Amino acid sequence: MENNNWINQFEKPLIIAGPCSAESEKQMMTIAEDIDKDYVKIFRAGIWKPRTKPNCFEGVGAIGLNWLKKVKDEHGMMIATEIANANHAKLALEYDVDVLWIGARSTVNPFTVQEIAEALRDTDKIVLVKNPVNPDLDLWIGALERLEGQGIKNLGAIHRGFSTYKKTKYRNNPQWQIALDFKNKLPNIPIICDPSHICGNREGLFDVSQQAFNFEYNGLMIETHCNPDEAWSDAAQQVTPARLKEILSALELRQSDDPDSIYKAGIDNLRHQIDELDSSVLETISQRMKVANSIGELKKEHNVAVFQPERWKQIKNNAVKAGISLGLSEDFIDKLLQAIHQESVAQQNNIMIKKEEIK
Repeated sequence: MENNNWINQFEKPLIIAGPCSAESEKQMMTIAEDIDKDYVKIFRAGIWKPRTKPNCFEGVGAIGLNWLKKVKDEHGMMIATEIANANHAKLALEYDVDVLWIGARSTVNPFTVQEIAEALRDTDKIVLVKNPVNPDLDLWIGALERLEGQGIKNLGAIHRGFSTYKKTKYRNNPQWQIALDFKNKLPNIPIICDPSHICGNREGLFDVSQQAFNFEYNGLMIETHCNPDEAWSDAAQQVTPARLKEILSALELRQSDDPDSIYKAGIDNLRHQIDELDSSVLETISQRMKVANSIGELKKEHNVAVFQPERWKQIKNNAVKAGISLGLSEDFIDKLLQAIHQESVAQQNNIMIKKEEIK
């Protein structure tokens, strides 16, 4: 893809901020008034909100574009909103919205992206693409290729994390390596981090934002509200303009030509991979213990002994075969399984003891 020089008009880093959802003209103008313009160059607000279930607040609709335009006219800020279909795209162009982004739920559908791309054909507006909800790098890149195919030159990406079935400390797991692979494959495409949607809470925003800068992201998109706890959508992940300034002023930028910075980015990447894998291992073990406890309940009900030697032998044999094929030593597999098995037996014994206490 060609160089996307649009990012050079902004001082590093580019900060996009504003409410998850436009709620009223007063709300929008209050936030725009309070946001520190030394940091924030683009004001964002959701006009249309794709929701998981019906009967939820799905945005104020086109009337919110009037409020966005008023922010632009009165505060001199560029404005941004999400577009989820071709009609949204056309309306956003009508109201001279400067930055349009395609959300994660839309990115997964090539037909939707193609329709949006055709509606935006040859526009000089900035068009950003959030990563798809599922961890599919080719789908993310493909969306940008569809836009480029329609003559759209000012392109960028937003990393907002990936959905997982199992709950973790993140609302959307960052899976940093996928975003870094994106950067390696498309080095000319600016990438912005959305820590609000990665965290799902305001407490983790600083850490995720700093990590993005450690990886030399081009900017951040952070949801900001004048009264976050009363927000109509995603209240838990929004911050006040004052808190936003505190976060931004405490962040440290990294320089790509600084050897220490290169080492820091590299070691942070590897350490975050370790942290994510450790978290996944612990979650899997926790799930295993829950299943083992269910087995314990069944054994208690049918008065069966906790330790079953033949079953334990089968587990060990299967694990050793699988582990060796994955490059793990038999000694390590044995120690790991012993620890897990001991904990499993201990928890099942507790279940049996409770049975005896009931008697």
